[in-house]
Amino acid sequence: MTHRTSGRAGALAAAVSAALLIPAVTAATPAAAVTPTVTCTSAKAGLAAKLKKDITAALANRKGTVAVGLYDRSTKTTCTLRATSAYDSASTVKVTVLATLLWDAKKHNRYLTATEQSLAKAMITQSDNTATSKLWKQLGLTKIKGFLSAAGMTKTVPGTGGYWGLTQENVNDEQKLLTLVSAKNSVLSDNARAYILKLMGQVVSSQRWGTPAGAPSSVSVHVKNGWLQRSTHGWRVHSLGTFNGAGHDYTITVLTQDNSTMSYGVTTIQNVAKAIHKDLVPTTSGVTRYTPTTSPSEAFVAVPPQG
Repeated sequence: MTHRTSGRAGALAAAVSAALLIPAVTAATPAAAVTPTVTCTSAKAGLAAKLKKDITAALANRKGTVAVGLYDRSTKTTCTLRATSAYDSASTVKVTVLATLLWDAKKHNRYLTATEQSLAKAMITQSDNTATSKLWKQLGLTKIKGFLSAAGMTKTVPGTGGYWGLTQENVNDEQKLLTLVSAKNSVLSDNARAYILKLMGQVVSSQRWGTPAGAPSSVSVHVKNGWLQRSTHGWRVHSLGTFNGAGHDYTITVLTQDNSTMSYGVTTIQNVAKAIHKDLVPTTSGVTRYTPTTSPSEAFVAVPPQG
């Protein structure tokens, strides 16, 4: 009797041990396997699968951490990768600064002053940091947060202490911003949108790198880039672009960090951009594609030293 009971107890103990082990094993497996993958959807047959394959191939063997967003209105195509991961904005926040300025002016039923226009042009077309700091200070965090709320950019956190380059942004929110800039909406007036696009279309040649790479000549290009080196995560290199023409109307955001150099990050972004443009707007061999500068530059942004 005793022998039988102890046998039963031993079997029970073994079963309990096994039961305890099994959840631990299954819980550990997903954690090891979590490598974000590109996700695409499209109303156009075959396009989502092609984009997923080609963006993934463009990122193969690239070091660094890359986040991607694509939206094409004409084919209702969306692609995302790490769309909710936060990055230091560097100069890409300058589009948000200009949008806030125009949004606030509309609320007060006024035009931009000559000084504001001059600062806005320098900020976007040359990535002028002094101009940005003046506008950032003039607006203040309350107005900037007001615009972010109106735009639905709920995960964007403005940099504090005047360090606008350390604003936290993600692909989802930047794509929301580019959508507001590129299509009619209640947040930005048509005049404001046209003004932002005009300036993004006049960026100096040394800063027209990134998302425009590989865009065919039949597509108009509007871009704003940013880069920033810090002791953690190496170089952040980002590019925002809106593109219109050849029957397409699309926006691309690529945010990267952990790059060894600025040019390494630029190359990663341009590889992704070339794949996207080629898949969305296939062209005959005679069509010129956009080749950005071989010596990309950007302005150093306002961040604390040794950060």
